[in-house]
Amino acid sequence: MELYYSFSVLIVLASIFSYINYRFLKLPSTIGIMVIAIAVSIFLVLFGEAVLPRTFGHLHDLMNSINFTEVLMGAMLNFLLFAGGIHININDLKEQIWPVVVFSTVGVVISTFIVGFGVFYILPLVGIEMPLLYCLVFGALISPTDPVAVLSILKQANVSKSLETKVAGESLFNDGMAVVVFAVLLQLATGVDIDITAESIGVLLIKEAGGGILLGVLLGYFTSRLMREVDDYIISVLVTLSVVMGGYLIAKQLHISGPLTMVAAGLFMGNFNKNFKMKSITQDYLIKFWELIDEILNAVLFLFIGFELLMIKDLDHYMIPGLIAIAIVLVARFISIWGPTQFMSFKSRFTPQTVKVLVWGGIRGGVSIALAMSIPKSEYSTIILSITYCVVVFSIIVQGLSIGKVANPKKIATEEELQDEQISENLH
Repeated sequence: MELYYSFSVLIVLASIFSYINYRFLKLPSTIGIMVIAIAVSIFLVLFGEAVLPRTFGHLHDLMNSINFTEVLMGAMLNFLLFAGGIHININDLKEQIWPVVVFSTVGVVISTFIVGFGVFYILPLVGIEMPLLYCLVFGALISPTDPVAVLSILKQANVSKSLETKVAGESLFNDGMAVVVFAVLLQLATGVDIDITAESIGVLLIKEAGGGILLGVLLGYFTSRLMREVDDYIISVLVTLSVVMGGYLIAKQLHISGPLTMVAAGLFMGNFNKNFKMKSITQDYLIKFWELIDEILNAVLFLFIGFELLMIKDLDHYMIPGLIAIAIVLVARFISIWGPTQFMSFKSRFTPQTVKVLVWGGIRGGVSIALAMSIPKSEYSTIILSITYCVVVFSIIVQGLSIGKVANPKKIATEEELQDEQISENLH
């Protein structure tokens, strides 16, 4: 009953905030919900105990009763990633496979170390000191772009299909790499005795990421074959739900990446082909069902992020460190994108405008907060959570609201045409 009560309150609040945003703020739905939740949180933190003590107490207790890390990483993220994967065209992804793979692996590692060392050397200037390993832990958890935030905001940005696939594909796949790096660094930081040879880390990565992708492909393949013979949207919905919920349980038992399992399964099941007997109307119902799930869970997630402010004590003490962390994360994002593109320029088109969109479109979200909240309580955990919250809020509100202006489709197309002409001239 406690879980039902908590989820009921969140759904009611999400619907009220969504209505207020639609009528008055007119921001993208998820960002609007989060902005209103943050505004309510700030009001309650400043005046709640004096003006609305019962409301403040109830909301504070509600947020305390929910394990955000478990709810997001163990439940919501699976549905959201499957819904994201089901909407990506696998042929578009094949064309952009090298940028996606490099950005979601090498890019994450580069960003982790740049952020970690940047925080280690710069934050002491404002009185915040952390051991290097904890700084690298922060680098690992803040480096992956959040697929939920990115996909919900890209819908509004009107970018080209190739660029959308690069950004969305990277954000869907980089969680697996980031979680492995985060887990290794956190164990080192907390003094857990682990084997940190290149061989052991490689085996862990192959098991987590490779195992997750393989399980997702197998689930997607076998259930797709079953669905070829079905033309009933209720059965189709039940089958896809069983893939998400059952697939996560299998991944958890095998100790492999649940998020990557969901992405791979979603990609397989979302790309219908001529062998399917499912009529287009049934496919349409299935896609719309997952769009609806995506929107509802997005609304609840961004409400969560807004109300997490209630859980962070003395956030005002960490505003300047938070601003510094924002700058460091943006610099790291630029280097981790620009660097690899210098080695992929002959295989893929990366104009200055494309790089700019990839950098600014690297939006952080609930995954970073969930990882920050999973750090065992220590003198450094509050610092990391606070600066993570600052980066995530800036990323979603500022980058999320401005990505549409940064992503100028005409300018990107013009630059790509000029680059094609230069390449053809060099070949001749």
